[in-house]
Amino acid sequence: MTAVSPPTLTSSQPKQLDDSVKLRDVINTLPKEVFVKNPRKAWTKVAINAVCVVLGYWTVAVSPWYLLPFAWIFLGTSLQGFFVIAHDCGHRSFSNRIWLNDLVGHIVTLPLAYPFHAWRILHNHHHKYTNNLDKDNTWTPFTTEIFDNASPALKWFYRRMRGWFWWMGSIAHWAKLHFNWSQFEGKQREQVRFSVLLVVAAMAIAFPALIITTGITGLIKFWLMPFLVYHFWMSTFTMFHHTMPEIPFKGEGEWNEARAQLSGTVNCKYPWWVEFLCHDINVHIPHHVTTAIPWYNLRQAHNSLVENWGEYLYPDCTFNWELVQKVTKVCHLYEEQDNYQSIEKYRLLSQQ
Repeated sequence: MTAVSPPTLTSSQPKQLDDSVKLRDVINTLPKEVFVKNPRKAWTKVAINAVCVVLGYWTVAVSPWYLLPFAWIFLGTSLQGFFVIAHDCGHRSFSNRIWLNDLVGHIVTLPLAYPFHAWRILHNHHHKYTNNLDKDNTWTPFTTEIFDNASPALKWFYRRMRGWFWWMGSIAHWAKLHFNWSQFEGKQREQVRFSVLLVVAAMAIAFPALIITTGITGLIKFWLMPFLVYHFWMSTFTMFHHTMPEIPFKGEGEWNEARAQLSGTVNCKYPWWVEFLCHDINVHIPHHVTTAIPWYNLRQAHNSLVENWGEYLYPDCTFNWELVQKVTKVCHLYEEQDNYQSIEKYRLLSQQ
């Protein structure tokens, strides 16, 4: 599809959506065609993505040491593209057949050691409670009470994840939440158990085989480094989708679904090759209005939102050093009036 850039908004603070507006009201303004699944587009991009991943592994294998960082970046970003395909599968927007969504989702997340069903269920919870301070499970800021009661080790770790090591945040999220099937109930527990055991079995075969054939350096070269690049993008995308000094998290009593999804989500622009390899996932506002839109229709849906709801949208931003500083220097702890305050500011005020 043609990549049409939406109009650029000038204000950093979107107009507040009226309480009477429901999310369904926003969804009903979208063109019907943005919900239509196109198997040709979906499978063509799967094929292109698979070629890029294979090319990435080949490039890693043949590159001299001084070109390996470029090979890792290409491979890790291509693997992030795999995850975006799984993302559509998890939302059932890849195919009308649930079994096919699950099959493709498991296949493309396996190289990343990601239990598909665990991610799918937890991610759908994030969509249901986006920017809900009490219920969201993605980049939810600590309150000052939680921070004060945390151990010194947790405080140290949290500060790093909210600062210059933001790019490791999704690794902590992956390790902490996605392998414990006991936190799920009923059918979901069995689904998560299957996904976890599949990942464990695959890694129990793949890691020793990789070490035997290529040594520990091969494990680092072919898995760990691309894995870290993938998580750089995973952490970066998810953080900047909802974390801005102007975007509030709200407690259950104040939280408004339509406002959180429409005005609490950010489109962040990346270099063209990242957008291509990662399937436009950073055209993210329409995806939070409704997860039924396949990735290849996100730009059309966003143009419609700009036309009908533009004054309520957070303006598009561009991923750069200035944006990183804007978020990592301020967006640490929940603050009721200003949305966020830095840990350093909170400690200074606590000493007064």
